[in-house]
Amino acid sequence: MKKMNMVIAQSGGPSMVINESLVGAVLEARKSAKIGKILGARHGILGILGNDYVDLRKPSVKKLEAIAETPSSALGSCRKKPDAADCRAIFEEFRKLSVGYFFYIGGNDSADAARIVAEEAEKEGYPLVVYHIPKTIDNDLRSCDHTPGFGSAARFVASAIRGDDLDNRALEGVKIDIIMGRDAGFLTAASALARVRPDDGPHLIYLPEVPFSEEKFVKDVKAAVKKFGRCVCAVSEGIRGKDGIAIGAKLGSGEKDSHGNVQMSGSGALGDALAKILKTKAGVKRVRADTFGYLQRSFPGIASKVDQAEARAAGAAAVKAALKGELSKGTIAIVREEAKKYKVAFAPVPIANAAKYTRSVPKEYIAKNGHDVTEAFLAYARPIVGELPPCEVL
Repeated sequence: MKKMNMVIAQSGGPSMVINESLVGAVLEARKSAKIGKILGARHGILGILGNDYVDLRKPSVKKLEAIAETPSSALGSCRKKPDAADCRAIFEEFRKLSVGYFFYIGGNDSADAARIVAEEAEKEGYPLVVYHIPKTIDNDLRSCDHTPGFGSAARFVASAIRGDDLDNRALEGVKIDIIMGRDAGFLTAASALARVRPDDGPHLIYLPEVPFSEEKFVKDVKAAVKKFGRCVCAVSEGIRGKDGIAIGAKLGSGEKDSHGNVQMSGSGALGDALAKILKTKAGVKRVRADTFGYLQRSFPGIASKVDQAEARAAGAAAVKAALKGELSKGTIAIVREEAKKYKVAFAPVPIANAAKYTRSVPKEYIAKNGHDVTEAFLAYARPIVGELPPCEVL
């Protein structure tokens, strides 16, 4: 087989372990005699269109290992959705560079972008192997049991909620924490891992999968305050009413990315609105609200060890699968195996399995009261997140 060059890029929101996937793929590619140059495109598709690359054969293994431990996207990122004209420009660029392998690390929108590139390559008769490497803190890829990036962000959320609960114990009142999750509530659900004692927060958890009712919210908070003398609420940024429209989207600027996603994470509007409801309708004097926002994605020093290892393995698995040639358009599925001890496998599957569409938190993970999670969810999430820093109370 003729030696071909490789391009790899990162896309969508950064995570604490996305660089593990990058380094896993690069180190695996360095082993192969089939791959010539290893080019990292800066800022995803934009770097390819702008001929902006990093030679990833140059950094030492020590340098790459340091990059792997560093949060955020080392190559930079973007949210551009390529159209047919972009793809033709990409093919022309790849022809000039003799690129035969393209790896795109990201979530469902990134998988969709990679799918578009692969399908347009087929139409043009261009021999390109395209692999999507999974990443998203939302944990909403249909192709995976769980997704690299989720475990570390969930660890941040659970740790932050545990700290917030200690703060709330000291000053009481009601605390509202807004957590990322546009369509899926996995990250907000992970706040339940903060609990150790029966009266630990979060006392209420609201996910996008359950229609949000202002009246029920007020009633729930009143009941929690009566029971515990205080209340900590974990709320997904994507909560929506019976009309199915995200409440935060109605309160925001309406800004959208090229994939049609409404901007919500950069605003504290939802938390402020919920705090105002409690002050005016629940009679709670001390109400505070925080939006965790982008801190959940790239916080150093708190990454899950399991998440790091799986992100690295997913990157390496994509390169191995591409070199075998079983699929010309693939993604790596993370499959949890049936065993007493936690174990996963990495399997190449068609890229369409991950592209565009998302999954939600399963019904069996949501408590019947609509404002909590079940033991089944906790059993699902614990091995991915790992143990949290211990805290004690009097």
